[in-house]
Amino acid sequence: MDKKIHNRTILGGLILLFIGYNIVIYTQNTSNNQAVILSPKAQKGEHLWQENNCTACHQLYGLGGYLGPDLTNIASNPNKGIDYAKAFFNSGVKSMPQFNFSTEEQNQIAAFLTEVDKTGFYPDRNAIFESDGWVTVNYK
Repeated sequence: MDKKIHNRTILGGLILLFIGYNIVIYTQNTSNNQAVILSPKAQKGEHLWQENNCTACHQLYGLGGYLGPDLTNIASNPNKGIDYAKAFFNSGVKSMPQFNFSTEEQNQIAAFLTEVDKTGFYPDRNAIFESDGWVTVNYK
């Protein structure tokens, strides 16, 4: 009986420690939260991006599929640019399907990718990884 009480006390202490830790971590104010507000045109482009499941193959900030290239900084890439990306929207290549986007829809997706590009760099090789798990990144 004495061992059960001891085990329950340890378990209870661990649970309280876990709760306390989560309260401290998830109620801290961070300076890394920057709201990104997309233009109405870019919002429509984001909707098209999601509706056509572009993330299944492409990445933004390293999140998404691995079949296609990461498109985070496609607009500012000196060797490619947004016109390069727009050329693939309807023509497709290898495993990329041919989409039938109108010119306006192509411009909306291009606006979305351009505004994503303005938010930062990926990969951010100058990011600072702090001991508490936060990452300080460079913004454009």
